Amino acid sequence: MDGLFITIEGPDGAGKTSVLNELYPRLQFASEKEVIRTREPGGGKIAEKIRELILDPAYEEMDDRTEALLYAAARRQHVIDVILPALDDGKIVLCDRFVDSSIAYQGAGRRVGIKEVAQINQFATQGLTPDFTLYLDVDSDTGLERIQHSRGYQVDRLESEGLEFHQRVRHAYLKIAEQNSARVHKIDARADLQSVVDQCLLAICTAYPNYFEEMVE
Repeated sequence: MDGLFITIEGPDGAGKTSVLNELYPRLQFASEKEVIRTREPGGGKIAEKIRELILDPAYEEMDDRTEALLYAAARRQHVIDVILPALDDGKIVLCDRFVDSSIAYQGAGRRVGIKEVAQINQFATQGLTPDFTLYLDVDSDTGLERIQHSRGYQVDRLESEGLEFHQRVRHAYLKIAEQNSARVHKIDARADLQSVVDQCLLAICTAYPNYFEEMVE
C-alpha cells in the first residue's frame, strides 16, 4: 500500500474531533496526495449503524463483551469499506480513533482484558496498524469537565461513565504510548486548540516530510 494511515486517539474530552477538523484542511493543502477523514465507530454505512447502537444511552444494560465485539465488528466493516481502499489508492487516511481506543476503553475501562480485546481486533483488522498515531493526553478531571461544559446532558454511554472508568482508560492510553513510542506521538491536550493543532501538524510533517514537504521549514 502506498497510502499513509494516521489516527488520532485520546480520552474523552481531549478534543480529538476538534483537532481533526482543524488538521484536515491543513494536511490537504500541504500534500499532493488526497487526504480523507473518517471516524470510529462508524465511517461507513454499516459501521455507522453499529455506532448508533453502541453509543445509545438507552442501552445501558449492554454487556461489556458485547460492546467490545460490536466495536470490532464496526471496525472490520470500516476497514473493508473505507480504510483499505483508500490506502490501496495511495491516499492519506486521517481517522478519529482505531484499535487503541478499544484496548483502552473496553480492555481497561470495561476490564474485558487488554489481551482479549487485542485478539478480537487483530482478527477484525487482519493486523492493520496505523503508520502514525497522535495521542492527545488530558487528565480525567479536565476531560470530564470539558464534556459537561460543551455537551451538557447530551453524552453517550461511555462519556457518562464515572471518574474511575476514565482514569483506567487514560492509564491504558499512557501505557500504549509508552510501549509503542515509535508509532505514538504524545501531545499535551490541555493547551489551547490552536497550539495543539500546531503541535500535531509539526509531528506529522516531521515524521513524513515526503508527504508534506511544503509544511516543513
